[in-house]
Amino acid sequence: MNNPHRRNVAIIAHVDHGKTTLVDALFHQSGVFRANERVAERALDNIDLERERGITILAKNAAVRYGNVIINIVDTPGHADFGGEVERTLLMVDGVLLLVDASEGPLPQTRFVLRKSLERGLLPIVVINKIDRQDARPAEVLSEIYDLFIDLDATEKQIEFPVLYANAKAGTASTDASIPGESIQPLFESILERIPAPEGDPAEPLQLLVANLDSSDYLGRIAIGRIFNGSVKIGDSVAVSKLDGKLQRTRVTKLFMFDGLQRVEVEDAAAGDIVCLAGLSDITIGETITDPDNPSPVSMIHVDEPTVSMMFGINTSPLAGRDGRYVTSRNLRDRLTRELIGNVSIRVEDSESADQVKVIGRGELQLSILIEMMRREGYEMQVSRPEIVTRVVDGHTEEPVEELVIDVVEEYQGAVIEGLGQRRATMTKMVNHGSGRIRLEFRIPTRGLIGFRSQFLTDTRGTGIMHHVFADWEAWHGPIVGRPNGVLVADRAGNVTAYAMYNLQARGELFVEPTTEVYEGMIVGENARPDDIDVNVTKEKKLTNMRASNSDEGIRLIPPRRFNLEQAIEFISDDELVEITPKIFRLRKRGLTASQRRTAAR
Repeated sequence: MNNPHRRNVAIIAHVDHGKTTLVDALFHQSGVFRANERVAERALDNIDLERERGITILAKNAAVRYGNVIINIVDTPGHADFGGEVERTLLMVDGVLLLVDASEGPLPQTRFVLRKSLERGLLPIVVINKIDRQDARPAEVLSEIYDLFIDLDATEKQIEFPVLYANAKAGTASTDASIPGESIQPLFESILERIPAPEGDPAEPLQLLVANLDSSDYLGRIAIGRIFNGSVKIGDSVAVSKLDGKLQRTRVTKLFMFDGLQRVEVEDAAAGDIVCLAGLSDITIGETITDPDNPSPVSMIHVDEPTVSMMFGINTSPLAGRDGRYVTSRNLRDRLTRELIGNVSIRVEDSESADQVKVIGRGELQLSILIEMMRREGYEMQVSRPEIVTRVVDGHTEEPVEELVIDVVEEYQGAVIEGLGQRRATMTKMVNHGSGRIRLEFRIPTRGLIGFRSQFLTDTRGTGIMHHVFADWEAWHGPIVGRPNGVLVADRAGNVTAYAMYNLQARGELFVEPTTEVYEGMIVGENARPDDIDVNVTKEKKLTNMRASNSDEGIRLIPPRRFNLEQAIEFISDDELVEITPKIFRLRKRGLTASQRRTAAR
């Protein structure tokens, strides 16, 4: 039995292919917003970090009405580091909208999320977006999409997808690339025709799989999920099938469904609906809400294993505690424990030290986003260089390998290929579209990508584009060369002086500016040579009664290099840490004194 008045669909796309903008168009043309209502662009990107970076980090739920049908929309992250969000949201839907840029074509994250949806047997609709771009090539992109489907072993029914050509920013879609669309209506019609109505029997025992969590100051923890069978209403007695198999009885106090971006309270819901339930105190993702008298839990959510780990510890520098509100190890562990409730793709493990914990995630970006969110909440901490997670199979060590896609100007391809060769990358494909840019595809160990982005941007003068996604586990590829240069380390505490900086500029590139407060062991620059040097950046000019004609000339300082969080994490070596406070990032050595560093190096 199916519910003809519902459609559940996920939108999947690579980063920056216009996914959230397309949802805006669906909202505006379905009447979610009033004609005179002021609405921010990319309405689903409701986290500051998402708006700043232009990427979707957390999966979101929304709903629009078209005629007498409610279309539940799930916006999935486009980056593979947030794949845990993708895997659980695909359980709530019956079909997907595959959004592809009309110029760039399908990219690695498109492949990652599409593979997950095809494995679940979901039916796709292909939307080729940004059809108004001057370099749009819809025919070639469509051919690449067919190749991708064939490569992913799509079924005959899946590969016979409808194709729409859209300009999400203008809110138009058309079934013919040569005829501009007038509205987004063709997309609504395709969803109703192509995406099957959700199946499920309202008369069966309740089966509701929790795929996401939210919280409210008034209602507590809110479980979001899809009802596969049965029905539920306010006041019902239900049972939560826990991950360990135990049943926990509870009662539904509030029941919500989505209307646009809002949650509206309803009295009851049945099979096929995506709902929010309140009154369930300690429920977690992957658990099933079911009938207490006839329990029938849904199978567990499978999430790909995390591949990158970092050590999170309390800030132990001499300047610790000045900026942050949460500075103790208890604060740090409590925050990471809360993160585990809603984020199924990370793990937290104890370390040998009580002041540090090991956080394992899907990639550098996912962990840096977590750090940035904690920093903005007022946490102080220090983190280590990312390390990959290995596994042993039949006595052989295996490591994660990524598929890397590079888009560069032709003149820079030599430098990029040489740099990747040193990181054990193997080229698998080279495509030249004749536009002056060239696309290179590689397979590369995950550890080869750590620290590569900054080198890549330098080699391509900031014009290169790179994307990568986890591919498989392979045998250990051998040693990889680390950072070629050493660092300049402050040998005493104090404030940086312009006089000292002027005399140190010949040694390498500096990271600090005059009057910056430093401490012993803090990294203040990059050495031009491979070894580390202890330097005095607080040295002042000695005042004497002697005068010379050139002694008081104005000094010229080269502007210091500024790091964002990702660049700082990529830059450091194994014996270095990034100190993170709500106001500033600092780089430091693990051992602050020269004697500690000499002892550790033995």
